[in-house]
Amino acid sequence: MKIVFMGTPDFAVAALEAILQAGHEVAAVVTQPDKPKGRGKELQMPPVKVCALKHDVLVLQPDKIKEVEVVEQLRNFGADIFVVAAFGQILSSEILQLPRFGCVNIHASLLPRYRGAAPIQWAIIQGETETGITIMQMDKGLDTGDMLFQCKVPITKKETGESLHDKLSQAGAELIVDALEKIEEGKVCPEKQKEEEASYASMLKKSLGRIDWNQDAYYIDRLVRGLNSWPSAYTYYQKKTLKIWESEPVEDDRNEDQEVGSIVKVEKDAFYVKTGKYLLKITEVQLEGKKRMKVRDFLLGYPLMEGTFLGCV
Repeated sequence: MKIVFMGTPDFAVAALEAILQAGHEVAAVVTQPDKPKGRGKELQMPPVKVCALKHDVLVLQPDKIKEVEVVEQLRNFGADIFVVAAFGQILSSEILQLPRFGCVNIHASLLPRYRGAAPIQWAIIQGETETGITIMQMDKGLDTGDMLFQCKVPITKKETGESLHDKLSQAGAELIVDALEKIEEGKVCPEKQKEEEASYASMLKKSLGRIDWNQDAYYIDRLVRGLNSWPSAYTYYQKKTLKIWESEPVEDDRNEDQEVGSIVKVEKDAFYVKTGKYLLKITEVQLEGKKRMKVRDFLLGYPLMEGTFLGCV
């Protein structure tokens, strides 16, 4: 089929690669404008643009995809279908109706659960044991369109936002290729989403990562894993930000008299913090201005003492 692909971050790259390898004609790739990043604020291309240029595919980077001239340019491609994967802009009703088969979205959850911007991370934070990919027929709502195809992906006990992102990116790439074939052949049975089962995965903010030690150890561990690698879970030590990169809940209630947020035990390669329920064993951290490191190495420069309280700014 003749396709216009819309996507921006790393998540969308695998799908674009798979579509190209499957032999489809990608008339154009639409992605977000280059943005300044890093200390030098140099312009950096979105990962999808890098991929498109590698394959000599035309790239469009409109500030606003709803502008009249952009819509006309999309119309002139005469595409059979638009494939969208984490593009970052809302498509107008006019754009949705341009292609013969409409627009389909590769969404990283089992809709109708976790509609919205951050389904991967929230699935971990909320303690789900599985998630997946939904190929959805786009409509004017936010991830509300009919479901066309789904595949499930298990969430392991040590899953991080980063590792699950990579699994779902690959799963989405495989599913969209299969979906395009079936759409072209007319082998599609659209399924309406059940609104009563819907939930929303709001956009991630850095403030979400601040650890509330009154929460139980299992929740905090899921927060640590879900927000790895961005924006990361964090607390404060000696008025500096201390990111927590690796942790494990420990069902130990012998420290009931200890204050929540206090370090109750220090070992050579870990320290344990009292939470609202149980202990959190921490094995990898990053102090503000320092590199990410194992607790064994961190303790060489910062010998933590039992009774030290974490969380004070």
